[in-house]
Amino acid sequence: MAFSESTKNEAFGNSGGRCECRRTTHNHPHIRCPVTVTRYGAEYHHITSQDAGGSDGLSNCEVLCVKCHQATRSYGG
Repeated sequence: MAFSESTKNEAFGNSGGRCECRRTTHNHPHIRCPVTVTRYGAEYHHITSQDAGGSDGLSNCEVLCVKCHQATRSYGG
């Protein structure tokens, strides 16, 4: 499954239009990635993968920029 449009809209609103990545392995200059994203340029990542039992709900949705999403271990999987 995938996130619904309403979940994406709410997640994007909660993100303030910024990538929510806080992964220390991504070497951000601050704690959080400084990249701003548009609603349709953002990528929506399952914090807990569906294979591991993660849901398509808002609490499991993370707004990421393309670069951060591609750097996640589960990207494309």
